[in-house]
Amino acid sequence: MELIMPNVGLIFWMTITFGLIVFLLGKFAWKPIMKSIHAREDSIENALNAAEEARKEIANLKAGNEQLLREAKEERDAMMREARQLKDKIIEEARQRATEEASRILETAREDIKYEKLAVLNELKSEVANISIEIAEKLLGAELSLSDEKQHQLAERMLNDLKMN
Repeated sequence: MELIMPNVGLIFWMTITFGLIVFLLGKFAWKPIMKSIHAREDSIENALNAAEEARKEIANLKAGNEQLLREAKEERDAMMREARQLKDKIIEEARQRATEEASRILETAREDIKYEKLAVLNELKSEVANISIEIAEKLLGAELSLSDEKQHQLAERMLNDLKMN
C-alpha cells in the first residue's frame, strides 16, 4: 500500500531525483535533442523545397517537351507539304512532257500523211499520164480514116475499160 499512499520521504526523494534528472537532461541532453530536431526540421524543409524545385523543373521540362513536340509536328507537316508540292510538280512536268511528246508524234504523223498523200497524187498523175499516152497510142494506131464519131466512141470505150480495171 505504500505505492498508493506514499509517505513524505518518498515524495521528497522522488522530487529531488526528478529535479536532478531534469537538470542533467537540460544541461546535457536537451540542447543536442533540440539541435537534432531543428536539423531534422531543416532537412525536411530542404527536402520539401527540393521537391518543389524538382516539380517546377519537371513542369518546365514538360512544357519544353511539348514545345519540341509541336515544333517537330510543324516540321513534319512542312516536310509533308513540300513532298506533296514536289509530287504535284513532278506529275505536272511528266504530264507536260507527255503532252509535248504526243503533239510531236501527232505532228510527225500529219507530216507523214501529207507526204504519203502527195506521193499518191504524184503516182495518180503518173498513171493518168500513162493512160492518156496509151489512149493516144491506140487512137493513133487505129485507122486514121475512121470518122470523128468513131474515134470518139473508141476513146470512150477505152476509158470505160480503164474504169473497170
